[in-house]
Amino acid sequence: MRRYTQRSTWRVSDTGHRVYPYLLRDLAIVRPNQVWSADITYVPMAQGFMYLVAIIDWYSRYVVAWQLSNTLDGRFCVEVLERALRTAQPAIFNTDQGVQFTANAFTQRLLAANVRIRS
Repeated sequence: MRRYTQRSTWRVSDTGHRVYPYLLRDLAIVRPNQVWSADITYVPMAQGFMYLVAIIDWYSRYVVAWQLSNTLDGRFCVEVLERALRTAQPAIFNTDQGVQFTANAFTQRLLAANVRIRS
């Protein structure tokens, strides 16, 4: 029988960004602003495409904030996060491991607002 020890609450990825623990396992989502998440997708256009980032409240499925950009530069993700945090504040913020969401500018803004991060 193998003994498992508890892991650190975060680790460093190959890109040098922190990897935060998964906070949503067995968590019942029971109220608005308990968990928000963000993701980026691309929108095809007649000539090329645009990038769309959206922040969604998991409980209500309400789009808290969104923004379009013609580049994948992380600034538009921080801008939409700033706009979302002016309306409310989640307890937990969930994203994938995309470089825009693991960048210091993004994670430090969440930590400054006392939001727990899951990426």
